[in-house]
Amino acid sequence: MRAFRAGLAVGLALVGCTEAEAPPVLDPLPDVAASDAPLRRLTAEQYAAAVRDVLGEDLVLPSALEPDVPYAGLVALGVARTSVSSWGVEQYEAAAFDLAEQVLADPARRDALVPCSPAGTVDDGCAQAALTALGLKLWRRPLEAAELTALTRVAADAAQTLGDFHQGLEYAVAAMLQSPNFLYRWELGEAGAFGDYALASRISFLLWNTTPDDALLAAAGRGELSTEAGLLAQVERLLASPRARVGVRSFFTELYELYRLDDMVKDPTLFVHYDTELGPAAREETLRVIERLVFEDDGDFRDLMTTTDTFVDRRLAAVYQVRAPVREGFGAVTLPEGERRGLLGQVSTLALHSHPEGSSAVLRGRFVRKVLLCGVIPPPPVNVNTALPEPSAEAPTLRERNRVHLELPECAGCHALMDPIGLGLENFDAVGRHRNKDNGALIDAAGELDGVPFVTPWELAGVVRDHPALPRCLVRNLYRYATGVEESGTEQQLINGLAGRFEAQGYRVKALLRDLATSPAMRRVSEVTP
Repeated sequence: MRAFRAGLAVGLALVGCTEAEAPPVLDPLPDVAASDAPLRRLTAEQYAAAVRDVLGEDLVLPSALEPDVPYAGLVALGVARTSVSSWGVEQYEAAAFDLAEQVLADPARRDALVPCSPAGTVDDGCAQAALTALGLKLWRRPLEAAELTALTRVAADAAQTLGDFHQGLEYAVAAMLQSPNFLYRWELGEAGAFGDYALASRISFLLWNTTPDDALLAAAGRGELSTEAGLLAQVERLLASPRARVGVRSFFTELYELYRLDDMVKDPTLFVHYDTELGPAAREETLRVIERLVFEDDGDFRDLMTTTDTFVDRRLAAVYQVRAPVREGFGAVTLPEGERRGLLGQVSTLALHSHPEGSSAVLRGRFVRKVLLCGVIPPPPVNVNTALPEPSAEAPTLRERNRVHLELPECAGCHALMDPIGLGLENFDAVGRHRNKDNGALIDAAGELDGVPFVTPWELAGVVRDHPALPRCLVRNLYRYATGVEESGTEQQLINGLAGRFEAQGYRVKALLRDLATSPAMRRVSEVTP
């Protein structure tokens, strides 16, 4: 194991180096395993991606499945802790039969699935050939002999009853699609390590957020993921694929709760720039900026907080008060100096963390403190009135009205962690449009974050960018996203090691993904029993 780690550290240090720059000196990661891997249900996004990848792109996917519930801010943690309701079981069953029917009723899809011509209504050999190939892709491992026998019997009994081989096969395919072996990620292994197929599943869902492709499954079947060179080669291949962009988008969508923008509501009588398309457009802007930073620029993650380069459509251009770069869709723009920059200046953050009728220092400050910096904020005391006074001549701006949070002893402890940060973004209304006044009074956006003062939202973005907790918080959340567990005391050593290498490699997200995908935590055997 030590030889594996040492060799891997050398290999990773040489990745991407040129003659003009020396490779960074990277400390080997500590040999710390993740906590027992939980059974993780596929998220709705993973379910859809796996079905499309295995059965076909143009299938009609189910419109309703068991909902994903986040835990500690991540859906990846929530799906490891929530059970499936009886309603959810019925929905998965209905979806399985509907998808199986779509595949077997269409001649082209059926021919791709069944590699043989059945000799009769019942043909166990032909059914086994189809189910063996499909099982490897759907269950992300080879079928065991008993499993193949049982599925073949389902197909045979149904075919005998219905008088048609392919209709019988539908029932076996439906059984596979509603099996826990498909709906859950069974990350099991033996001899102190994950098996190659479980490891293939882990790195594929981390980097692509979908099921392993044929090449990765083939590499697992040859035992290549148990070797330093084989594992690194597959991780590099996945990172070089355009599908890695989907994986990065999926992670940041969870981390920044960008999925909530689909249902964002603002009072249209107060905010003329709001319509139901503003939220999805804002999400796309943020994801495009992240995608360019990670892949095109291979840049410093912290620059996400201070970049003035972004992508807007005509709707967002109106909010930002800049000329739309293209008539349709999104185009690149550079925002003017001094007003807004980075993630904290984007509509996705400003509008999502506001109320329908107005901005919120609490929600915006909580986002920075808890999501970006991984700070701990205790819940409010029971029966405490959290409502703020209405605007008045004595308290026209949110800063004056917000003083109640900071003056009451039962509120001040928590709100001191959030409100001074959120008040630094008060120059933006509830949809993210810039303003200098609130109810006719000049806005004071000055404040401090952990002892570092700022006067404007522009300065606040720089303070957050340089906060030492920002990159470490990203590492922690990515670790949780990858493993499905909240770190234990020993795992913090590994997170610290990953954070150190992240810093040494210029805070490059692709380098962090590479380190995590090849780390000891990704090869940890689960003690969960089927």
